[in-house]
Amino acid sequence: MQYRKFGNKYFVRIDRGEEVMASLKELCGKENITLAEVKALGAVDDFSVGLFDVDEKKYHSSRFTFPAEIVSLWGTVTTKDGEFYAHIHMSAGDKDGHVFGGHLNSARVSATCEMIVDVSDGTIERKLSPEVGLNLFEFVD
Repeated sequence: MQYRKFGNKYFVRIDRGEEVMASLKELCGKENITLAEVKALGAVDDFSVGLFDVDEKKYHSSRFTFPAEIVSLWGTVTTKDGEFYAHIHMSAGDKDGHVFGGHLNSARVSATCEMIVDVSDGTIERKLSPEVGLNLFEFVD
């Protein structure tokens, strides 16, 4: 992974064989990023995405191991208990135009991934909502 900062944005190149979520966590740790918007495009060949079932209060994940183009990757970086917390969704399309997506668990880059991390001042913590079963934004004054 390589990156450069311009203003409040980091332009990141994640290289072949590197894992997207691990690279994002590494960047945020090195640069002390606690609040940001994340978007990216590129290509992957092994990725896992999931769907949260509110009634069951659990994720159902699917793994895909074929060459795919990232159609959309968007999400947020916040903190939970003061630690890095990323909530990212990704859609990726295969050679026939079929698209698969959901909550991103992991993705291995097959060619390159170009990511922009738009940093904001401040921190938003996450707190578990027993009703929903997810870690939601917790705005503290």
